[in-house]
Amino acid sequence: MATIESYDTKAGRRYMVRYRKPDRTQTSKRGFKTKRDANLFLASVEVDKATGTYIDPAMSNVTVGELGPSWLERKQGLKPSSYRPLEIAWRVHVEPVWGKFPITNILHTEVQAWVTRLSVGDAKARPPVKPKSAPTVVRAYGVLAAILDDAVRDRRLPANPARGVDLPRRTKKPHVYLSHDDVARFADNSRHPLLVRVLAYCGLRWGEAVALRVQDVDLDKRRLKIERNAVRVDGKIHIGTPKTHELRTVAFPLFLLPALKAACLDRHREDVLFPGPNGSYMRPPHTGKNRVSWFDAAVAAADIPRVTPHDLRHTFASFAVSAGANVKVLQKMLGHASAAMTLDVYAELFDDDLNSVADALDNAVSPENVLKLCS
Repeated sequence: MATIESYDTKAGRRYMVRYRKPDRTQTSKRGFKTKRDANLFLASVEVDKATGTYIDPAMSNVTVGELGPSWLERKQGLKPSSYRPLEIAWRVHVEPVWGKFPITNILHTEVQAWVTRLSVGDAKARPPVKPKSAPTVVRAYGVLAAILDDAVRDRRLPANPARGVDLPRRTKKPHVYLSHDDVARFADNSRHPLLVRVLAYCGLRWGEAVALRVQDVDLDKRRLKIERNAVRVDGKIHIGTPKTHELRTVAFPLFLLPALKAACLDRHREDVLFPGPNGSYMRPPHTGKNRVSWFDAAVAAADIPRVTPHDLRHTFASFAVSAGANVKVLQKMLGHASAAMTLDVYAELFDDDLNSVADALDNAVSPENVLKLCS
């Protein structure tokens, strides 16, 4: 049974509400200046209990800094390449700003102001805050929002004040597609010509290609088994599953057979197909402006547009579409999670299909009907 009791303080009479929580334990809230305020609070508690929206004040009396580490710990099952960016976002962007905030004190407008400040920078701050890229801002916001989502699920908050914030749009970098001649010159000028050709004609991600072992090459069926992915995190190479966790096989063109056969000759099944120094996994080449790698050197020598290893994957997609591959086939070859994703990434490669549809409709309509439609 809930009760309202008065008590005296130096500032005057105050009221205290005693009530039972949904778990039947008793608690109280003090400090109401009028009995009417106490009654209103008690009525709101009873409504929340009846509707299942009651929030225990003891559960909500925590800060973002208290919840963040446990949330991050629950993410350690992710691949290192996925976990590390979350840890950095928490440590660099979220915890310094929100760590001391009680979760019940966070306002939607404050979260929006924080996101805007990260996006456009703050020249008045000391030291000044430089604008961050859209992916960095979205990731930092996502960490804060996810922590508060868990607080809502644990009945610490009635709703997440971070949801509904306007986020910066990610701008897509234009794809670079090489021609067959470009790839040939690139490979011929490269220290690793077979790797360049496998990237351009098999569509593998860099980590998938450098993780290939001799046993992953089926010379009889002309297949590459994509079962592993080599990712560099904090200067170390971590071996895991491909990006979508799904294993796949990729056919390679007949003209690659002699070179792949030579690469596998007299080698152990477990040997890395494209080894780096001392037989270890090859690290991603630097493709920036300040450091020149074997990759950049080959690009310059071949006199082709500046590309990254991933642009060779885009090049493969363009070759496959030109050869008549449909969206579903391209999805399986690239290892995308869905055909919709493939279309989102490579929609421009299917522009010619629009004309094909129009031409097919032209052929389907009889000349008589065409005259009627045009009259």
